[in-house]
Amino acid sequence: MSGRVWFVGAGPGAADLLTLRAVRVLGEADVVVWARSLVDPEVLAHARPGAELIASDDKTFDDVLAIYRRAAEEGLGVARVHSGDPTLYGTLNEQLRACRELGLECEIVPGVSSLGAAAAALGQELTIPDVSQSLILTRRAQRTSMPPNEELAAFAAHGTTMALFLSVRRPRELQADLIAGGYAEDTPCAVVYKASWPDEIVIRCPLGELGERVRAARITTQALVLVGPALGAGAGRSHVYDAGYGHRHRPLGRPDRYRKRAGETPAGAGDEGRAAAGGEGRAAADGDGGAAGGEGGA
Repeated sequence: MSGRVWFVGAGPGAADLLTLRAVRVLGEADVVVWARSLVDPEVLAHARPGAELIASDDKTFDDVLAIYRRAAEEGLGVARVHSGDPTLYGTLNEQLRACRELGLECEIVPGVSSLGAAAAALGQELTIPDVSQSLILTRRAQRTSMPPNEELAAFAAHGTTMALFLSVRRPRELQADLIAGGYAEDTPCAVVYKASWPDEIVIRCPLGELGERVRAARITTQALVLVGPALGAGAGRSHVYDAGYGHRHRPLGRPDRYRKRAGETPAGAGDEGRAAAGGEGRAAADGDGGAAGGEGGA
């Protein structure tokens, strides 16, 4: 008898940011394991009646492993609910390995990352033409050490936009590391605490004031720190929508390519043509960049 484990991304906080696939999985699972401190209880409303609900806040890895072992023995379906997206700082690797060794089927259900929710709270794009087209996702070394060549100062030397997870507990040290790496003290910076939750807090400040502002707000956890030139850029325009910029869905010199002819819709003018308007995972042009993008799509 084979069981199954879904690693479900519950999104950054707000229950209505749960994906449709996550809702379906929660409705199928026999057991739902969730962290009360990180996941909105409203998410559990999608669990099927009679499902076993287990809070994981006080559980060790061995405790969770015992749940997976029972799933393998009894053929149960377990939804392991993670905040945000489980593939980002989700302690996922060791769980996947243990489940596969037990013969359990595994599926990762992507979730909305706190990165996307933080950018939405700030009301801006993080990749802006001629300002910053790169985004570094990292964390500051604290209880978890960093691999060689991944020191924060080395990343800061790039001068591009950086998103720092799990790094807000020592804001003055974080500020010092970023400045030592090359960011100027007046580099735009933002801290988003509990993005999309009702008690969300947004702080905008120059990097040189980061430590003081975070301490004053008494934020020590559940916050994303963003730093870089894109946070202060109000200008910048993508060339993808420019009339002089051609791509496979809008070739220069062939304006009639996608015109409807005698009831016929040319291939690519429908579903494929939507890529010209942007979207995650498909570029608007074969070569030079995407029309728009979210997490990983640009």
